[in-house]
Amino acid sequence: MLKGMSEKREHPNAPLHGVTLEKMLNELVDFYGWDDMACRIRINCFAKDPSVKSSLKFLRKTPWARYKVEDLYKHFKQVE
Repeated sequence: MLKGMSEKREHPNAPLHGVTLEKMLNELVDFYGWDDMACRIRINCFAKDPSVKSSLKFLRKTPWARYKVEDLYKHFKQVE
């Protein structure tokens, strides 16, 4: 079997497959709001003058914070 074919079979089962960080962030902010996001994930980009653009910049270069957003998004999608 070709490598690319096996990878395609694995990814559709991954909970975040096809979901961009921007889409996750927008859905979470629409549902929770910035204040609740700042309480759930304690990072300054959610608490002080928050914006999607500045948050994405921080999350893309800070793996531990991105993982927290991804975990919250997975939980959000299970509850939804």
